[in-house]
Amino acid sequence: MALFLLTLGLSLGSAQELNPQAIVQKNYNMAKVSGIWYPVSMASDDIKRIEENGDLRVFIRNIESLEDGRLRFHFRTMVHGECEHVAMVCEKAERDGEYSINEGDNTVLLSETDYRQYIIFHLRNIRNGTQTTMLALYVCRKYGLGPQNIISLGNQGEPPASCASSPGPGVFRRVPGPQGWGWRPQRGSI
Repeated sequence: MALFLLTLGLSLGSAQELNPQAIVQKNYNMAKVSGIWYPVSMASDDIKRIEENGDLRVFIRNIESLEDGRLRFHFRTMVHGECEHVAMVCEKAERDGEYSINEGDNTVLLSETDYRQYIIFHLRNIRNGTQTTMLALYVCRKYGLGPQNIISLGNQGEPPASCASSPGPGVFRRVPGPQGWGWRPQRGSI
């Protein structure tokens, strides 16, 4: 799932060159995470909680790395049917990139980022003894990606019919084409 979210986000920035060596999955520099981010997609094992008016449907707008190692999230969410701005400070946990929410078993983990174009968060929430897991992909505005660059692929989970006859899994590489950059199968991979 994280790979799907990553692929979606990176396709939005096709004019930007992805540097796989810049992808960070540990030893995070949280100061580089600070800034304005825009939501692209969310996935959860309890879809009702991220649907419209769901309690986990949050739209992070800004992340601040505080001097004491904590993170402050500024986000918008629906509270009693009205959109509210919320600022929440999360405590640093023992695990690299993990923060506790509301002094409980609820955590947010920075799963992957390149600090420039995208960030993926993994949220674990426990409510009434039931655990919910959510992944969220965000893109960064300072590199020209914002709400105008985000499209919804719907929640069908399947590609359009025109992709049904695609060759299947393989190794792909990014190459220039007549309509800009795109992904092409690498020779001998399919």
